Parts: sequence; structure tokens; C-alpha cells
Amino acid sequence: MLIPTSIKLHKASRTLELHYGNDSYQLPAEFLRVHSPSAEVQGHGKPILQTGKINVGLIGIEPAGNYALKLTFDDGHDSGLFTWDYLHQLALRQEELWCDYLAALAAAGKSRDPDESVVRLML
Repeated sequence: MLIPTSIKLHKASRTLELHYGNDSYQLPAEFLRVHSPSAEVQGHGKPILQTGKINVGLIGIEPAGNYALKLTFDDGHDSGLFTWDYLHQLALRQEELWCDYLAALAAAGKSRDPDESVVRLML
């Protein structure tokens, strides 16, 4: 288990900064939200595509024992514990996971923007 040596929440830029020794990672709130380990997102073996989360922010982080962080998002989502291992995997695989997410959105005809679904309904 690799535990970050430093964790910083940057509310203005909506990022969580993780340091592992000399390595540093900036994980955007939207990225963390759509990859939440919660049952709401992960489903029960079948992940549920999260849409309209482009403007989501992080409003709080708190330790969960010695093994995870509980993240609180400004859209009310606060379930699912981000274990140290899971956070490290998100940091290392951020680019790959983000590309996969964008491809899944495109394939589903969905958007990161919560307002686009309203516009489509009005057209």
C-alpha cells in the first residue's frame, strides 16, 4: 500500500493534489467524481456512466481510518471510500481512464455538461 506523503485540496482549481515522495499528481474533482468507488457509480459489477459532472467540485476530504479518504463533492455525493491503493491507481492511470470515460460518454451520446441534456430535450 502506497500512502501519499502529502494531500492538498485546492478548492479554487477543483483538484486534489497527491504527493508520493518526489512524484506529484493533480486529480480533478470531476475525474474523481466519475471514478468514485461508491456503489452509486460502480454499480454491482456494472459501472454506471456518470454524466453532467464538468462543474463538480470537492468541498471536503477526511481520513477514513488509516486506509482511505472520504471525499465530499458539492453535488452531494459523499459515499464510497477512496483507498490509498485506489487513489494511487487513479493517479497513475489518469490519462488512460479519462480517455476511456470520454469515449464511453461519446458512445452513449451523453455529455460532461449538465446543461446539454436540457438543450437536447428542447431541440
